[in-house]
Amino acid sequence: MEELKLGLTAEASEFVSEQLTAVSVRSGLVSAYATPAMIALMENAAVTALQKCLSKGQTSVGVEVNVKHLAATPVGVRVRARAQVIAIEERRVTFQIEAWDPHDRIGEGTHTRVIVDAARFKNKVEQKLRA
Repeated sequence: MEELKLGLTAEASEFVSEQLTAVSVRSGLVSAYATPAMIALMENAAVTALQKCLSKGQTSVGVEVNVKHLAATPVGVRVRARAQVIAIEERRVTFQIEAWDPHDRIGEGTHTRVIVDAARFKNKVEQKLRA
């Protein structure tokens, strides 16, 4: 298990398909990489970074995203995202997140995750079904 510390970094990447466009995810009317898809990739990079540091039975959940989508990316291009730990406050971990296509930096912002007990969290979510 890796130590959770400032500067911890991970990346994620994906190929922009039609399914990841604004039209397909219903976030816009253009056939370009959708903002929600970019944010999901950025979150995936953060999850990947944190996963290396969690004890058995722990997981992390996203609680805040603040992102600017800076440039459009067409279908057929690979994009990558990077998440770097910039703050740790007990169980809250904040990341600087960025994304690029081969030509531009396409997104930037911050993302906060909270480390939780996976079983307890699952039980809490499932309680809503029984309410």
